[in-house]
Amino acid sequence: MLAEGPGWITGEGSALYLLDSAGMLRLTASHGLPDWAHERYGLVDPAGELPAAMALRLRRPYLLGPEHTSVDYPNRNAGMGTGMVAVVTLPLMVDERAIGVLALALAHRGTVPPRDLDVLETIAGACAHRLHHLLDHVSDDVDARREPPEAGPDPASAHPLLSLAVRAAGHGAFARDLVTGESYWDAAAFAVAGRPVSADGAAPELERIVHPEDLPDVQAALAEALASGGRYRIGYRVLRRGGEVARVEESGEVMLDVHGRPVRIAGLLADVDHRGERPAGPRHDPAGARTALLLSLTRALSRAVTVRDVTAAVTDVARPAFGAASIVLDLVDEGRLLPVSHTVYGGPRRAELTRLADLSEGVMQHSPARSAPLFSEPGGRPTSADDPAAWAVLPLVASGRQVGSCLITFAAERVFSREDRTLYSAFAGILAQSLERARLYDTHHHRAGELQRAMLPRTLPRLPGIASAARYLPSTEGMQVGGDWYDLLKLPDGRVGLVIGDVQGHNAEATAVMGQLRSGLRAYATDGHDPAATLARTSRLLAELDTELFATCLYLTLDPADGSLTAARAGHPAPVRIAADATAVELELPGGPPLGVDPAQSYPLATGRLAGGETLLAYTDGLVEDREEDYDESVQRMLGGLELWARQTGPGRVDPMPALERLADLLTLNVTERRSRPDDVALLLLHRMPSLP
Repeated sequence: MLAEGPGWITGEGSALYLLDSAGMLRLTASHGLPDWAHERYGLVDPAGELPAAMALRLRRPYLLGPEHTSVDYPNRNAGMGTGMVAVVTLPLMVDERAIGVLALALAHRGTVPPRDLDVLETIAGACAHRLHHLLDHVSDDVDARREPPEAGPDPASAHPLLSLAVRAAGHGAFARDLVTGESYWDAAAFAVAGRPVSADGAAPELERIVHPEDLPDVQAALAEALASGGRYRIGYRVLRRGGEVARVEESGEVMLDVHGRPVRIAGLLADVDHRGERPAGPRHDPAGARTALLLSLTRALSRAVTVRDVTAAVTDVARPAFGAASIVLDLVDEGRLLPVSHTVYGGPRRAELTRLADLSEGVMQHSPARSAPLFSEPGGRPTSADDPAAWAVLPLVASGRQVGSCLITFAAERVFSREDRTLYSAFAGILAQSLERARLYDTHHHRAGELQRAMLPRTLPRLPGIASAARYLPSTEGMQVGGDWYDLLKLPDGRVGLVIGDVQGHNAEATAVMGQLRSGLRAYATDGHDPAATLARTSRLLAELDTELFATCLYLTLDPADGSLTAARAGHPAPVRIAADATAVELELPGGPPLGVDPAQSYPLATGRLAGGETLLAYTDGLVEDREEDYDESVQRMLGGLELWARQTGPGRVDPMPALERLADLLTLNVTERRSRPDDVALLLLHRMPSLP
């Protein structure tokens, strides 16, 4: 689960507690915990004040921010030893009954955003139901160590009255893991569908229970729900054993991860005939339903920008809507077919997609040359238990060019009707056009990225008495290039120059202007001008470039020998000083307008000192700007995280170079986990050694 989860769940320091027969929370599984933690927290009293006990009593997530973990859990092995890790404990609830607690380490600099807490609660709910299912089927020795379930009509329910109420209403519960493809029903759901309960609770395939006339409508509605997320309702007929037809209503919710991708569906199946009501839809118009399904898939693919986005849309929306076990995409690259689906997932999912790609290599190569879909013959038998029972291979051709191949596999045997073959052929055409558009975008973005990298320093110079680290992240919107830049200069008088700037805009013009400003500022600085004069000359240069763009900039110089600082600022965020006592504050630097706004404007020069063992952070506003958070709160959250980092792993305690690199990674971690990054990001860290070597 941790390998497939969002990147801000570190996996280090995670723990699973289950309630034992004595009502105590017992540490059952862990990852990355030191030995002392097992000894101290191996058994937790639910009446105590530890986070696991608090989460269990409150029946909600209990969060310890980095400011608490550094005080309450001072051991340096806790939280990966960064001091910038929050810990959350989540109660594992099944129908209002607690079965345990899940504790996770989170790589957040400070306050955990509400959207991430929503994701964590979703993960906890999924884990709770999966664990409850496993605990009902474990061996006797494990069964004897856990608290026996309460007696009632349905052991899967927490209370007999609740179970009775659900059964009386004709409802059953279901959950579908969209990452692994696994789907589970409770006993009541099998009863609603008129099917015998499977040994492991695995739900039957959609095609086996939904009436053939209603299946296209169900697939279309499901595709729409997967593409948008949130709650949905679908009414359809099911085929019960013995030929009986019954009407059911499926009410559920599509749960999204932090990136907006569907990861799970959970909900209820209602026996409408038992209720005496008629569900809304379906229309029993198979042709219209297939058209609606194609429209839903087209809308999902139209929002995909990159090849990775297209692959994700196919996996997230098309695979569940078709009822497929897996979808493998191969793209033509210099005359060869290369699989790309496995790049979307890690862990077991990636291994399975890679296995299918190897298995189907021959037929995937043959399909584009044949220019016609290939379908497995009805009644064909897989060569092994792991091979798909049925499959379709679709050639992907756009504008007369072979783009790639698409393999769709199914876990159960099926017959592809003429309507099915027409549907898949139409889907292949839509998919091919989307992939061709996405490949052109990726090519364009790659070239723009190369231009951006050419404008930035390839490496930072090694300077005596100084340690440094830098990062640049492009925007994820527009051309994904921008005008952020940084520079570290070796000045003629032995001083060091730190430059960071941000040209307005996210396009090729902004990148070109950035390159000109970087060259001009470097020339003025190396000529010996102080920071104030350098910014004034650079502002006049920008005004003469015949562009409507402006830029913010910070330029400061440092003497490594005595730590003296001179600095000037043109509308740019103030740098942050991380002192040897672990305090982090913004430097008070008077500033002037952005470069190019008023070419006659002068800039005030500020002076100061950077003591040995202290660090400076200069950054562009993309590092802290978040549409879902106030800018000042983001800055304060970053300052708090910097102080925690300095107290535990600052350069004064360890080798400065790897410590700065680790800090640069931590600062950009939350940025990379945002759903979108409207601005590019640059940061530069500069540490003064306590004494010259």
